[in-house]
Amino acid sequence: MADFGGDIDAFRADARSWLEANFPASLKGKSGLMTIEGESPEGADFKAWTKAMGEKGWGVPTWPKQYGGGGLSAAEARVLQQEMNRIGAWNPIGGMGTMMFGPTLLEYGNEEQKQKHIRAIARQEVRWCQGFSEPGAGSDLASLSTKAEDKGDHFLVNGSKIWTSGGQWADMCFCLVRTDTTKKHEGISFLLIDMHDPGVEVRPIRLIAGMSPFCETFFTDVKVPKENLVGPLNGGWTIAKRLLQHERSGISGGGGGGGGGGLFGVGGSPASMAKSYVGLDEKGRIADSDLRSRITSHEMDARAFQLTAFRMMAEARSNQGPSAATSIMKNAGTKVGQDRAELIIELMGTQGLGWEGDSFKPDELSAVRGWLGGKATTIFGGSQEIQNNIISKRILGLPDPLGPSSN
Repeated sequence: MADFGGDIDAFRADARSWLEANFPASLKGKSGLMTIEGESPEGADFKAWTKAMGEKGWGVPTWPKQYGGGGLSAAEARVLQQEMNRIGAWNPIGGMGTMMFGPTLLEYGNEEQKQKHIRAIARQEVRWCQGFSEPGAGSDLASLSTKAEDKGDHFLVNGSKIWTSGGQWADMCFCLVRTDTTKKHEGISFLLIDMHDPGVEVRPIRLIAGMSPFCETFFTDVKVPKENLVGPLNGGWTIAKRLLQHERSGISGGGGGGGGGGLFGVGGSPASMAKSYVGLDEKGRIADSDLRSRITSHEMDARAFQLTAFRMMAEARSNQGPSAATSIMKNAGTKVGQDRAELIIELMGTQGLGWEGDSFKPDELSAVRGWLGGKATTIFGGSQEIQNNIISKRILGLPDPLGPSSN
């Protein structure tokens, strides 16, 4: 890419030209559309667009160019997004690799690990999943028991993880394992595990929304090379805390360099949908005054949240990544998303009660599943209660009622 020397207008012209030449018109406005099992479209145009964005590095626009990123400044990245919005284009590069693992590896990985993994993430060539929670280690994650024994040239991993998002489709897993049983937080290491290796078993869990995005994952005598250890031995807790900040930033809408539909789902705004389902009064307003008031309040909250998220993204780039404030944004963002889903179900009336059948449109069925699936957003990525604890201790400086903790 040309060196624009800070010339935003020149960059805008270049980005506009490239996008118009490479973005398939057939994909306009289709970002975030998913199959019932949560997989992205796999048509020829989608693959071509993913390949083009990956080779350009614009799927992760601000990541360093030497690892396959775009190397753009924050200002250039904003211009790129504006130009994509202008033509209805969207970022096909996303997932846990871009949102969580990639930014963390850029900070904590060695040069060999960055060269091996970052470029593949930037090109969407490898799918990643997260091996953190366990049946006996949820909110108290540091009590995890999945064990990695030192066998000389490799670790031998045994144990299980729960709520492994996308585990059935993943190629690799960034995983917390216990490498010292005599210590709690200081006995945890950060290990990369090949999901195709012998001894790895994945069992999808079907949820209330009808999908199976989460899995149980079992490790039985899985051999993991020593070079797959990120950071120092028994130093995984520090890395994990940083990764969770990136995760909460992504869930809240702060983004992790990739695309995705964001918190607010697919489809029109509640206001535009209400005009179709509820109708208008003689002044051209949504006929139900109470619903009109609540939709207005919601859209004000959503816009305020969105603007705050953009500001946090800019601050994160200039201040070495996300901070504990991501806990505030995670809680605020999930509430905005759930409020939106509730409003849409309400304004659709009986059409918001469908599960299947020809009497319901695909968007109506998707809205119902999205409403149900969205109930999990206040749980995954750190529950709402856990975020409140972080906010009280690390932001407000309030005393811990349970006493000192290294959490």
